[in-house]
Amino acid sequence: MAGEATERIAIHSAKGAVVEVCRHGGHVVSWKNAAGEDLIFVSKQAIFKPPKAIRGGVPVCFPQFGMMGPMTTQHGFARNVAWEVLSAEGCQATLQLCYGGTSNADFPHPFELQTVIRVGDDAAGSFEQELKVTNTGTSPLTFTTALHTYYRVSSVADAHVSGLSGHRYLDNLKGQAEAVDHAEHVDFSGEVDRVYVAAPDSITITDGAAGRAFQITKHGFPDAVVWNPWIEKAASMADFGDEEYKDMLCIEPAVAGSGAVTLAPTETWSGCQSVLRVHVGEAGQAGAQA
Repeated sequence: MAGEATERIAIHSAKGAVVEVCRHGGHVVSWKNAAGEDLIFVSKQAIFKPPKAIRGGVPVCFPQFGMMGPMTTQHGFARNVAWEVLSAEGCQATLQLCYGGTSNADFPHPFELQTVIRVGDDAAGSFEQELKVTNTGTSPLTFTTALHTYYRVSSVADAHVSGLSGHRYLDNLKGQAEAVDHAEHVDFSGEVDRVYVAAPDSITITDGAAGRAFQITKHGFPDAVVWNPWIEKAASMADFGDEEYKDMLCIEPAVAGSGAVTLAPTETWSGCQSVLRVHVGEAGQAGAQA
């Protein structure tokens, strides 16, 4: 129903692409191009019942990513509460979360958080999401954050991520041990949970079985997280199907391994990602737009 936390707002491109965002968490829960392809993964077992976070889509991790902050709650609380819809018209929606600093003892710092979501009028129906943070308090605001984006793939075993070779990462499966990625691609044959530090702004997911790729461009977010839970962790999550690890992988623009952002009173920070779904050519390179 309109006004409820689980209400979905839809925005449309002129060519027929659609993005849906939920008031609960300011959370993108669907992105379909004009051909009707479902490009964002949401678990069939996701729980749409506040304050539970929605499993899949694009959770907004704020005011901390993971446990990188003062809170005892994984990924903060922005994804667990209702946001206000400031505008939703045509191909763009803006949602806002105003926090006074009093409702969560773990985080007593006021802030204003906005997300601006757009669907492009290009043939591929590109998807863009911007995050803006303003310190509305009287003391410095320190945070980490991420757009925890779940991409739908036909088979994660046939998918790979390129653009990260030669870059340093923290391996969350080894206590955040540092390593350098010397492989040509990130492949998936087991659980992957890495924070690439000072990651490049252009990263590509190739979904070989579907003959498509996602070209991801980020700005403002210094880091990038690559994640797939694989068999054991998938089985341990009540809101995630045991076999669904095969259907998804996450590339998350983040403020994480490079250190937190600190804003003085009235200061604003912003970061964004834009994603284009493209075809994969015979040589395995991204080709023409969908």
